[in-house]
Amino acid sequence: MSYAELLDVAVRAARVAGEIHLAHLGRASVLRSKSSYADLVTEVDGEAERVIREVIAERHPDHAVLGEEEGLGAGSSGGRYRWIVDPLDGTVNYAHGYPVFCVSVGLEEDGQRVVGAVLDPTRNELFTATRGGGAYMNGGPIRVSTTPTLTTPALVATGFPYDTSGERNLALVARLLRLGVPVRRPGAAALDLCNVASGRMDAFWELGLKPWDCAAGSLIVEEAGGRVTDAHGRPDPYAEMIVATNGPLHAELLSHLGPEA
Repeated sequence: MSYAELLDVAVRAARVAGEIHLAHLGRASVLRSKSSYADLVTEVDGEAERVIREVIAERHPDHAVLGEEEGLGAGSSGGRYRWIVDPLDGTVNYAHGYPVFCVSVGLEEDGQRVVGAVLDPTRNELFTATRGGGAYMNGGPIRVSTTPTLTTPALVATGFPYDTSGERNLALVARLLRLGVPVRRPGAAALDLCNVASGRMDAFWELGLKPWDCAAGSLIVEEAGGRVTDAHGRPDPYAEMIVATNGPLHAELLSHLGPEA
């Protein structure tokens, strides 16, 4: 099957989940917290994941699906295909009516990310990519920025996990602020990655993300001409720290994020 056909499934799944986001915006109830009091789950998280799984199962019932809310549902394809989905990235934002949230749908083939779709329903912006096929926003091609250095200045985003590793990230933020680098904290990692891909941001880093946070967005960055690595420069988007940049300032940013900086 072609990546274009698989992307159609990802887009359809993202669209139906986005409709649920908008239908309940401002009326969603917080059901529970997970790892901390700030790690929220609403009924929209579960409903959006349910419809995403339905869309995927309708076309590819043999594919495995890894979702934030329901975990891994093993398919019968022998592990060749695995969808990785975040039905509502930015749940805390969503629960407060702050319009920075999205749905993220990615697909791995034999362990390699090959399809990604991230939908920002409040702006009706759909970011997509296929392996080797480029990156797009609402059908138009996107590219990373050409900002050469952090002190040009670059515009950089980060996020904070719900556990105590957030304290470690405060020190990293302080390093960049001392350089005069503008740092933003929007609160939805998949959108942060898409902002790097589209040139709105020059770089993004975060600790403690899960595969569903970055499977789709990291592919979109790479297909837009950017670079995605761990803190040591290795091409691992699922590592403890993800670092995504336009490319030219990647090494410089890594030098400020390392323990020896």
